[in-house]
Amino acid sequence: GDLDKVVNLLLSLSGRLARVEAALDSLGPHAPPEDKVALREKQRLLVAQLEDAKELKEHVGRREEAVGAMVARYLPVEHLQDYQHFVKMKSALIAEQRELEEKIKLGQEQLRCLRETL
Repeated sequence: GDLDKVVNLLLSLSGRLARVEAALDSLGPHAPPEDKVALREKQRLLVAQLEDAKELKEHVGRREEAVGAMVARYLPVEHLQDYQHFVKMKSALIAEQRELEEKIKLGQEQLRCLRETL
């Protein structure tokens, strides 16, 4: 459960950071300075939060190793391999699910914009 939460947090923060950086890049030279300052402050906060989330991920990783060592004492080798595979794939599947959700959201937004232009 903690792994799910931390991976989702990392994905959320990195997505938000990417959007803020894209907004900063899209600001023209005549953009109000307060807009730039506000976006830079958001960027700074998101970078700090992302670093904190990475530390949480490391902590969860250490706990995962400790749990894995305990589980290894009680499970036969084939079940232990299944458990290790499950834990490894869980993060990848969460990231893939999040990416697909973002693509769906983007597609829906593009479709909405197309309908409005027609």
